[in-house]
Amino acid sequence: MEGQLCANVDISMKKPPGASPWSFIALLKVHRELLVGRIRNTQCLIDNLIKNDYFSTEDAEIVVQFPTQADKVRKILDLVQSKGEEVSEYFVYVLQKVTDAYYELQPWLDEIGYEPSENICSKPVVNTDPVSRYCQKLRHELGRDSKFVMLYAQKEEMLLEEIYSNSIMELVSFTNESLGHVGQIEALFDDSVGLINEDGETVYVYGDAGIGKSILLQKIQSLWARKELDIGAKFFFCFRCRMFSCFKEDEAICLKDLLFKYNCYPDQDPTEVFHHILQFPHTVLFTFDGFDEIYSNFDLSSVPEICSPNEPIHPLALLVSLLRGKLLKGSKKILTARTGTEIQKNIIRKKVLLRGFSRNNLKEYTAMFFKDERQRALVSNQLEANPNLCSLCSVPLFCWIIFKCFEHFHSMFDSHELPDSSVTLTDVFLLMIEVHLNRSTKTSLLKSNIRSQAEMFKSRKESLLALGKMAYKGMENSSFIFEQEEISSANISEEDLQLGFLRTVKGYSGCDSQATYEFLHLTLQSFFTALFLVMEEKVGTKELLEFFNECSSMETAQPTCLRIPWLKKQLAGEDPFQNKEHFNFTNMFLCGLLSGSRQKLFRHLVSPAVIKRKRKILITYLGKNMKSHLKGYTRSRLKSYNQVQVQPNFVWMLRCLYETQSEKVGRMAARRMHANYIKLAYCNAYSADCSAISFVLHHFQKRLALDLDNNNINDYGIKQLQPCFSKLAVIRLSVNQVTDHGVRILYEELSKYQIVSFLGLYNNQITDVGAKYVAKLIEECSSLEYVKIGANKITSEGGKCLAQAIQKSKTMFEIGMWGNQVGDEGAKAFAEALRNHPRLTNVSLAFNGITTEGGKSIAEAMQHNNSVRIFWLTKNELDDEAAVSFAEMLKVNKKLVHLWLIQNQITAKGVKCLSEALKENTTIQEICLNGNLISQEEAKAFENEERIICF
Repeated sequence: MEGQLCANVDISMKKPPGASPWSFIALLKVHRELLVGRIRNTQCLIDNLIKNDYFSTEDAEIVVQFPTQADKVRKILDLVQSKGEEVSEYFVYVLQKVTDAYYELQPWLDEIGYEPSENICSKPVVNTDPVSRYCQKLRHELGRDSKFVMLYAQKEEMLLEEIYSNSIMELVSFTNESLGHVGQIEALFDDSVGLINEDGETVYVYGDAGIGKSILLQKIQSLWARKELDIGAKFFFCFRCRMFSCFKEDEAICLKDLLFKYNCYPDQDPTEVFHHILQFPHTVLFTFDGFDEIYSNFDLSSVPEICSPNEPIHPLALLVSLLRGKLLKGSKKILTARTGTEIQKNIIRKKVLLRGFSRNNLKEYTAMFFKDERQRALVSNQLEANPNLCSLCSVPLFCWIIFKCFEHFHSMFDSHELPDSSVTLTDVFLLMIEVHLNRSTKTSLLKSNIRSQAEMFKSRKESLLALGKMAYKGMENSSFIFEQEEISSANISEEDLQLGFLRTVKGYSGCDSQATYEFLHLTLQSFFTALFLVMEEKVGTKELLEFFNECSSMETAQPTCLRIPWLKKQLAGEDPFQNKEHFNFTNMFLCGLLSGSRQKLFRHLVSPAVIKRKRKILITYLGKNMKSHLKGYTRSRLKSYNQVQVQPNFVWMLRCLYETQSEKVGRMAARRMHANYIKLAYCNAYSADCSAISFVLHHFQKRLALDLDNNNINDYGIKQLQPCFSKLAVIRLSVNQVTDHGVRILYEELSKYQIVSFLGLYNNQITDVGAKYVAKLIEECSSLEYVKIGANKITSEGGKCLAQAIQKSKTMFEIGMWGNQVGDEGAKAFAEALRNHPRLTNVSLAFNGITTEGGKSIAEAMQHNNSVRIFWLTKNELDDEAAVSFAEMLKVNKKLVHLWLIQNQITAKGVKCLSEALKENTTIQEICLNGNLISQEEAKAFENEERIICF
């Protein structure tokens, strides 16, 4: 009703230039109902009127007596108008100055063109609006909380600005196809890019453990607190999802308590603040970090379809209702989870995949981390010399661990080189444990008490066992939060806590009075679990392989999050939130700790007979599991190849094998594959996994095909594939962040062995520089028949080089250049390559900015070509003049079978010429012209020629 009244009010009282001053009393009378409808806070007006002696305390008491907000506004207006022009103007001035409280009136103030008088400008205005005060408090507290990143428990803090570095953020579709990169954080909320479901409200950010999800949210929090994130959010509430596991099954709270009690509580009138949030949910931003870390016995099938914002209910039900938009519909939400966590599509607005550091990101982070130029140069040189280490450093968490270890040892012993040769993740975590233990050891001024890793571990054996025992107990229950009682029962002392492997966290439940703990990172809990399994002599076969069995059982039934209300169809006892990556990490670390190279370390900690027994159990299991693992995969018989299509869990198997560092295990795995075409596309493999892939594949005796399309391999991964290149005849690396540097490595390696026949580099970051390396490979490698290098950044310069190389090659069968920008100059070069080429059969120059000039050159050259069967020229700028040239070509060329001219600028006139040419050509099977400048009516003229396809 109020909205209708406001809509009917004339607000065109803008004062014309040079006009005499208007009456503010009259202004308030004319716009009375608009003001009554849009003023939601009266206390701020009353406070300022009293402060400037315009209102007495009696006036304020009169206003407060009225029961409704609208009546209070009416009474204030009556009193203000009765006190004259100055008070009436000051009333309008307060509305203008306190923007947060009266933002709905700002358009009205702009419309009337209000400019305060000099007298009124001298009057103070104080914002006492509870909502504004709460927003200020929220910004202050979130700014303080996000300013530092806590490191090594309570021992060290670093400024977020000194540790945060950009990484690759990729927008993806529901099928995980790339939709472009996120350059600025604001783009996460920009619907013009990456929107895949306009009805969803949640930006879903996912990636592997340690890839930077949590620190990204902290960065967003920091930007919002400093008012540097312009997305229209007045409120920001952040939650760590694992804390929801602290709530007991019978606990219930209301939405107001969830927001205020576990974030920041309003100092004034929480009811009014909460009411404002309910009224304007679009001004709220939520972040929910680590959705996969919720583990609860709460029965989500009991969650009602609609939740009341005022009625107490289990906190998990509130979380689910917020994500589904049943509560605070229209609010902005960011949800993070590890790769493999399934989220219902209907809640997702955007999907963002974090891919870690690119080559340039790593350089930036190295420069940020090591301020000392000499240290920075030393680290950079060592990284460049060790691609395996570089690949580990593409994961921000592992990079930070490696850099902290280097920094610590450098400060302790003046010089310390990063590990060389093959570095496993177990090596990195053992190094981190050593650093923590070293930090707890007092050193002399001369730093002479250097102890070996074995001595250091032996001196703290009981502490490591106690921490491992608690980690194991938690891992069994997928629990990541530990209360004081669990700390005590594991015999973890105060001294053990000071080692820095655990940190205190704020509880969300009734355990607030006691300290609550968690491991520094989920992967560290996995490591300590594996350490316990190795060090505890009583651990038998069942316990040793417990988490392998957990992972095996999940392969057949992948858990799905947010299955509401269809949760009722679940198997009894299945956890709807569960992701088991932490079990995979535990298994991987177990393989690393039981590797042969670790026996020297563990003989000081465990009986050699126990280690030998456990190692035998593990190796036997890996052999049997590898065999059964591969049985279930899809196999295909291709020309010259037996193909096996593996799944993402196979990458974890390879990681485990690599951690053993056993050549015997590698050979065994290679024998049991029974395939020579390994298809690892869409398996979420990243660069460090290439070491594991090479570890197995270099044992193959014959030529291999390797498909790594749509992963996160990048240049470092290519370098780690070096042991395989002597075997690889087919290598597919499309959609993998490969740059010119990676292409250079490919050229240098593949040209040595002269066996590669297929090179797939579609949709990477290759420029003309990389194109020149591919061109050299085409020239020098006579075995190369297929090159797919579309959707890169190749211009006419790179296009010319490729075309000239193809012209010299007598073996090239297919070239795919879709989605580059070779233009007419590039097209002319390809035309010369096509002229009289003996073998080139499939050619794609689609979407390359080719106009009529380039098209005519291609058509003329094709009159002298007898090899090409399929030609794609889709999405260029070819018109009727080009069509006429192609028509002339078709009268001569009787070998071309498919010509695709989709989405060009050809009209019915050009189509007619092509149709006429077909009377003299019986070979060509189709000319595709969909998406050209032809109407359906015009297309009817060509219905009799079935080979002309217009629609």
